[in-house]
Amino acid sequence: MKKKSNDATPQRPEGERTLDGPLVEMNLVTFINQIKEESTWMDSDRNSITIFKSDVMRIVLIGLHPHAELKPHKANGTISVQVLEGKITFATESQSTQIEKGQMIVLHQNITHSVKALTESFFLLTLVMKQ
Repeated sequence: MKKKSNDATPQRPEGERTLDGPLVEMNLVTFINQIKEESTWMDSDRNSITIFKSDVMRIVLIGLHPHAELKPHKANGTISVQVLEGKITFATESQSTQIEKGQMIVLHQNITHSVKALTESFFLLTLVMKQ
């Protein structure tokens, strides 16, 4: 398996990190601190960073300020949402639940859902794409 890294961007000029490889190490505390230090976090209601990306799976760390909302949308694969800090409301058209630090949910593909932060929150979004 070939090791894959991201390219530096204007927002993350020193942001090169391994996105895929035989073993990818991720320090979530370091990533949360990085998100909090970036101008996007200070200038908007959210910020995120992709910490793993392969042909079949993506893991994104998302930070939301209180009351920030991810409007209704669908995912093209099964997702899990694991809250690392804070508390969010995760809603589908038929169900709504609050999840907080240490809790997670799983949702099958193509189900419309939204997310709203009740407090400053950080969560891992894992997307497993259908093959």
